[in-house]
Amino acid sequence: MAQSIPVVICDDSRLARKQMARALSHWNVDITQAEHGLQALEAIRAGKGHIMFLDLNMPIMDGYQVLERVRRDDLPCLVIVVSGDIQEDAQIRVMSLGAIGFINKPINEHILCESLKAYGLLDELQARTSTSTQFSASAEDIPKDMFDLARETANVAMGRAAGLLAKLLNVFVHLPVPKVQLISIAEVDMALQASSGFDPITTVCQGFIGKSIAGEALLMFKESNISQIAQLLKYNGDINEAAERELLMDITNVLVGAFIRNFGQLINVEFSQGTPQILGQHCQAPNLQQNPAEWKNTLSIEIEYTIENTNISCDLLVLFTEDSLSSLSERMEQLT
Repeated sequence: MAQSIPVVICDDSRLARKQMARALSHWNVDITQAEHGLQALEAIRAGKGHIMFLDLNMPIMDGYQVLERVRRDDLPCLVIVVSGDIQEDAQIRVMSLGAIGFINKPINEHILCESLKAYGLLDELQARTSTSTQFSASAEDIPKDMFDLARETANVAMGRAAGLLAKLLNVFVHLPVPKVQLISIAEVDMALQASSGFDPITTVCQGFIGKSIAGEALLMFKESNISQIAQLLKYNGDINEAAERELLMDITNVLVGAFIRNFGQLINVEFSQGTPQILGQHCQAPNLQQNPAEWKNTLSIEIEYTIENTNISCDLLVLFTEDSLSSLSERMEQLT
């Protein structure tokens, strides 16, 4: 058999790297895994990356910066972006930076095979006689990690929600690495009470429930952003309380609705969503500590959406009740 093709999988999520490695397991490749862009560049310079599968949203050095460095330094590597960001502008930008292709997450063997065929790489990657995947020495058996599973699932759902927002507003939405942690409900209450100061916060709260998993989604805006949101939505009337409510509902239906729906699709749960409520300046924030059995500790997913060339940003905080965590973990582990 010919010498194996060196491949770099660059993604901050162990789940995403594992899924890609599994999808590549039938080809004669030698895989090196990288958690961020700097590690990937080091591997390419060491001759370990004839082909690289590259995520976009990563700490230290993101995918856009990696592509810029590969092009600037003329590194011998074919780059295929694999991302949950489905914005058309994201695909246009990575292709202009030298990527040869773009694959939407989540990845599987069929999607990868069709993509490699379209990019003219399928003949280059010979089938292996053994289906045992070759990893570099640093990529041992990957343990299951609820935080990593939640982060990668949120990453894909976040990208799909941003894609809808980008189409609605005709903008480009910058996406972060989702922040996932266990927090106390006292910390959540502190965030909900942040509705005063130099730039007050308006929060839209929406509950969701489905198959032993329930929670609350909180979308928090700076009130100074409302007028800019109105401009993007081409709203020409006076921004009174009724108009502000309508604008916030439009954005919430896109970001919260799309995120929860897509998160549910990924873990095979159909969520029902409650009626959104505007908190902050319009009504009192709910006291979640009234239900300590459900909210003593909560898994939180925090995402900050930022719209390019504006001052608009909003924080999406998704909270799962404590008694949901077991079912949530079991369903996310099926993704591995």
